[in-house]
Amino acid sequence: MSKWMMAAALSVASAAWAPGAVAAPTCSVVIDTASGQVLHRSGECDTRESPASSFKVPLAVMGFASGVLQDAHAPVWKYKPEYEAWMAAWKQDIDPTAWLRDSVVWYSQELTQKMGMAAFKGYLDAWSYGNRDVTGDPGKNNGLTHAWLSSSLAISPDEQVAFLRRLQQQQLGLPPDVMAKTQSAMPTFPVKPGWTLYGKTGSGFQKDAKGAIERARQFGWFVGWATNGKRTVTFARLVRDDSKTEGYGGPRARDGMLKDLPAWLPGD
Repeated sequence: MSKWMMAAALSVASAAWAPGAVAAPTCSVVIDTASGQVLHRSGECDTRESPASSFKVPLAVMGFASGVLQDAHAPVWKYKPEYEAWMAAWKQDIDPTAWLRDSVVWYSQELTQKMGMAAFKGYLDAWSYGNRDVTGDPGKNNGLTHAWLSSSLAISPDEQVAFLRRLQQQQLGLPPDVMAKTQSAMPTFPVKPGWTLYGKTGSGFQKDAKGAIERARQFGWFVGWATNGKRTVTFARLVRDDSKTEGYGGPRARDGMLKDLPAWLPGD
């Protein structure tokens, strides 16, 4: 199985929500979306990691901004046998909601190819998204389809929340309906009565000092925002395993944040 397929497998496991084991976070950061005030920040929040499937949030933003994506249920792209898809959920026609819910890698890759490298890189440069490196795997010229899959692109938790806050605050220079369309397709999770949380997991493999993939050490993301209609917070959690660990990084980051976030939410 190729590196990106393994990363994709981790992302699929991140998609469906069910409470499970949690992990000690490498970083947790929560900010008030309106003011930017830090409500909680702990750990190494300025160290970059591959975004993995958490990158589907900016991909959705790109898709809606460019017009390649239309709304939460359009376009529907047909599954093709040549796609590398071993999950039943991937072997069917997919719309933006199913894409984000089930972390369908082939839908992401179709989206980036329809946009093209100039637009893809242009958005990341305009947003100052992480290291903005879309070269992909060394010598493979695959950045348009693989840059975010434990490859060249990297972003820190601090940068994740900064990007997501700018998205919600309409500060990315995009059409005003892009945020609403993105949110309408996002997975939602229970967090606290009266609050709705929109979040995306991501899982992958860490790299060693020479840049080689270490399959025994995962990382996991959970990023997004939560609102009660009056107040909104933006958050990111990153976990990095020191050794081989049961379960997948994304779900462990998600479950830990869902457990901890209620204590950090502001009052009315």
